Amino acid sequence: MRRTRIVTAVLALAAGLLSGAPTALAAGPPAAEITADTYTWKNARIDGGGFVPGIVFNRSEKNLAYARTDIGGAYRWQESSRTWTPLLDSVGWDDWGHTGVVSIATDSVDPDRVYAAVGTYTNGWDPGNGAVMRSTDRGASWKKADLPFKLGGNMPGRGMGERLAVDPNRNSVLYLGAPSGKGLWRSTDSGATWSQVTAFPNAGNYVQDPSDTSGYASDNQGIVWVTFDESTGTAGNATKTIYVGVADKDNAVYRSTDAGASWQRLAGQPTGHLAHKGVLDAENGHLYLAYSDKGGPYDGGKGRLWRYTTGTGTWTDISPVAEADTFYGFSGLSVDRQKPGTVMATAYSAWWPDTQIFRSTDSGATWTKAWDYTSYPNRENRYTMDVSSSPWLTWGANPQPPEQTPKLGWMTEALEIDPFDSDRMMYGTGATIYGTENLGNWDSGAKFTVEPMVRGLEETAVNDLASPPSGAPLLSALGDIGGFRHTDLTKVPSMMFTQPNFTTTTSLDFAESNPDTVVRVGDLDSGPHIAFSTDNGAHWSGGTDPAGVSGGGTVAAAADGSRFVWSPEGAGVHHTTGFGMSWQASAGIPAGAIVESDRVDAKTFYGFKSGRFYVSRDGGATFEQSPATGLPAGDSVRFKALPGGKGDVWLAGGAPDGAYGLWHSTDGGASFTRLANVEQADTIGFGKAAPGASYQTLYTSAKIGGVRGVFRSTDRGAHWTRVNDDAHQWGWTGAAITGDPRVYGRVYVATNGRGVVYGDTSDAGPADPGPTGACTVTYTVTGQWQGGFQAEVRLTNSGPTAWNGWSLGWTFPDGQKLTASWNAETTQSGTTVTAKNTGWNATVAPGSSVSFGFTANAPSTNTKPTTFRSGDGDCTAA
Repeated sequence: MRRTRIVTAVLALAAGLLSGAPTALAAGPPAAEITADTYTWKNARIDGGGFVPGIVFNRSEKNLAYARTDIGGAYRWQESSRTWTPLLDSVGWDDWGHTGVVSIATDSVDPDRVYAAVGTYTNGWDPGNGAVMRSTDRGASWKKADLPFKLGGNMPGRGMGERLAVDPNRNSVLYLGAPSGKGLWRSTDSGATWSQVTAFPNAGNYVQDPSDTSGYASDNQGIVWVTFDESTGTAGNATKTIYVGVADKDNAVYRSTDAGASWQRLAGQPTGHLAHKGVLDAENGHLYLAYSDKGGPYDGGKGRLWRYTTGTGTWTDISPVAEADTFYGFSGLSVDRQKPGTVMATAYSAWWPDTQIFRSTDSGATWTKAWDYTSYPNRENRYTMDVSSSPWLTWGANPQPPEQTPKLGWMTEALEIDPFDSDRMMYGTGATIYGTENLGNWDSGAKFTVEPMVRGLEETAVNDLASPPSGAPLLSALGDIGGFRHTDLTKVPSMMFTQPNFTTTTSLDFAESNPDTVVRVGDLDSGPHIAFSTDNGAHWSGGTDPAGVSGGGTVAAAADGSRFVWSPEGAGVHHTTGFGMSWQASAGIPAGAIVESDRVDAKTFYGFKSGRFYVSRDGGATFEQSPATGLPAGDSVRFKALPGGKGDVWLAGGAPDGAYGLWHSTDGGASFTRLANVEQADTIGFGKAAPGASYQTLYTSAKIGGVRGVFRSTDRGAHWTRVNDDAHQWGWTGAAITGDPRVYGRVYVATNGRGVVYGDTSDAGPADPGPTGACTVTYTVTGQWQGGFQAEVRLTNSGPTAWNGWSLGWTFPDGQKLTASWNAETTQSGTTVTAKNTGWNATVAPGSSVSFGFTANAPSTNTKPTTFRSGDGDCTAA
């Protein structure tokens, strides 16, 4: 499936950062008094969901690896838990572009050091310049060096690289290849400052589409990789020989033999293609190059693999197939550092029937394929695939041979063999990271196993969220992979929304008083752009589009599910009764309006367009323009009606050069009052009321009291509490937010590349009394390693009465800290841990047990807790 992350990100810009007609700014609001709460933040697990263009292993420390994503930050591999840890969640609203990572480099001299070249777009979509982030603690904290040009983590050519490299002999020296004709850059102080290498002769000239007036496809892709020959230096002295790849089909590779003082085009090199990768086997003196006729990651029709012998200057075409037989470009290039004659490469742009992976054990003289035809269209695979941990990777498809599901991949521009383990290999795709740990089976004739190695890496772009009062706690509308129904936030759903399977879901809604009725709209190359469910999103059926529909737009369900209003792209606002088999145009409301429903009155719907609010009292047939004034002039607005409050509407949005903030209406949109204590707001959502409060809790992504963050109010916006912190910002969070109507304090936040994050408060008010009666706890450490451990807890109902909901608390004796959990919702405050049931394991019959597990960090000692409390009493420790 073709990735559409560009669309998502640009919509995000249009929605929250760059739009809004200029109007006179009102006098500044009085400074708001804000408080802070300590929240525990997690992802609603999807596992992957986006393009991973780069994977980098450290060459001197085993199990140290990093992955970069195009819009969702960077990650570090955690071997003990076999998960990825996000490293750039601290990127804030103003620097949202720095969540796009165009390159990452790990220092093999000092493995604690890691660098990331960040910036999302080189055209005007990203208003900020790029930067190089540097860390001395493996990405736990960062310092930033701003650059005088933009970088493009989500631009064409982003799978080439790595553009950023650390000198393996003198690690204070780094090089960075820049796009947009900005040339080659160098740092001699470990990334603190940068200057252009003026002696480098070629800034590149390849553009994907010179006619693109947006600047996206017409940007010069520039300098695309840097590779050091470590054999030409000694410890503490700069490496003499450096190879650089340039986006220039006639002059793709340059070399310096004097530590970057001078540069020459590598003589005798092939022409007519771009070198996506340049990987050096210094032991054998071979520079391997993967070529494509396009910059990728989507395009590429012809490709070659070449080997350059560094000692003799000999070029050898080692391509596994004739160029006439390629319909793809090569990338994903890696050598086995344990067996340097072994090299692998990918056919990154082989969309159909599948990507291809090639392997040679004789330096490219001969090759084998991951799969081949027996007799067309039948194929034989050298591998088996196990996607049971991420079952949605099958896409619910049933393709005809030679296509298979799950696919081996697409957009496979990153492939790396573990430098310490010839059996382990990881590669990135447009949706996940796949890997194997028995790669040696390839050569022995046995099948190797490919499975997702992506847990912890969450890369979806989120357009809309809903948390119904019953059924699944979370429904999501996502870019590129449609969306999911989460019945358990700690588990990967079995499948995304299907029948139809939108490439991107743009909006969804449920009927407030009948939450089993759900509607979603989205983008699809062919087929309906709207779908309905009558079982809370578990199953779907496509509706019928009005004439002219070209995209999803926004949709609203009546409070009782009896009718719907849809504002699609390409057509005006329409309404229907039933499930969308026949639509009628709505009168009185402009095309492109954002639509929502009243959550009490089934015939009342609302709309907003270009500073004007619209109201329908006849089920969407006709709208009238509200007399309300002073609302944001542009269309960067989100608004919602309060569940249980007829005519109670909250509206957030605007732009810095005009009206921008949070407005409230109690008369169905006839008038709005702006909250003086909110400077800027981009989303609004509602959740369960605080203990003792009658009005639902408000949540917003906003600027309040001069601080950008995620905020909560339990008193209708009179006072605000910041619930995130500087370590948890996730760049741009302006698409959607919602509280949970069943769990006070829980908030779901939409990010543009870090998936759905949700937070739980430590300030939950009076404790839930939980179950009553006797209980027994068995606490077992099931695995232990340096600095951490895994444990299983079994809670048994020893009393005579069934539990309908349970909680268990204990205190860690040695300051242990939870890192992950499953089969329970866990929070930790200081040394005190509380575990509560999930939605599916709340009921525990007398004599029955419930089990959950967790991983945690631990000091040198790991004493087990001996006292456990459940509900109103202590449990017996078995």
